[in-house]
Amino acid sequence: MYSYIKGLIVDIQRDHIVVDNQGIGYLVYVSNPYAFSKGKETTVYLYQQVRDDGIFLFGFLTREEKELFLKLIMVKGIGCKSACNMLASGDVDAICQAIESGNTAYLKKIPGIGPKAAGQIILDLQGKITGNKEMIVNEQAEEASEVLLALGYKKQEVDKVMALLFHEKMDTNGYVKKALSMLVK
Repeated sequence: MYSYIKGLIVDIQRDHIVVDNQGIGYLVYVSNPYAFSKGKETTVYLYQQVRDDGIFLFGFLTREEKELFLKLIMVKGIGCKSACNMLASGDVDAICQAIESGNTAYLKKIPGIGPKAAGQIILDLQGKITGNKEMIVNEQAEEASEVLLALGYKKQEVDKVMALLFHEKMDTNGYVKKALSMLVK
């Protein structure tokens, strides 16, 4: 699995770029290829998709964009191409804000996202994306929520407690311990 690639952008097409890294050209699908500059050395954050018909690289300018992409592809019915279309149609902040506020109208304006997909995105991701400027996904808080659900706590209880702890900086175990202390009171 690749995390990122640093190299020279040697080609820009309508749906991908080619990044030269030590003489090897990597074809990377991106949401907005024209955000990259040809002839400039750039760090591209990557997601590698392995399917029966090939191995594909998807690239992002920022970690936040990659994190949102990873969340989107976990939603039922949203694949890599749909997630890329979403990122091409709006900025990370606007998409995250639409998800957090339950704004299906905004999501439905994105090509390929209908009412059912918009509703599923909001259902699956609402409350799992922080509200700060960078919109970084809090993986540890999410893992802690899954642990608490596995322990038999109700989703409503877990969501209520995790909403209070979400912005604190802890590892997964720290979230679980603090949440358990709040749940037993």
